[in-house]
Amino acid sequence: MRHLAVALAASALLTSCATPEARLRAGLMNAGLPEPMARCMAGRMVDRLSLMQLRRISDLPRARESLSIEEFLHRVRALRDSQIWGAASASAAICAVAAG
Repeated sequence: MRHLAVALAASALLTSCATPEARLRAGLMNAGLPEPMARCMAGRMVDRLSLMQLRRISDLPRARESLSIEEFLHRVRALRDSQIWGAASASAAICAVAAG
């Protein structure tokens, strides 16, 4: 039991030390975006949003495996933050073009 508590504490410390970009990338992947799209979008969005906005988008709930960009952007729009929406939609468009 003690080992589990130590492991959880260490994990929490490592997570809190993650850069905003790494946290956002992980959050986008957790929300259902593929890793290359999440990496591209996080790199573009991290400089355009505040830390609080980055946390809000990183904390989107886990989505189905087949989440489309349109579905993801619908969920982002539900946050009702025009800066987050603008950064996410522009990044998604640019990253989709770059990938394809």
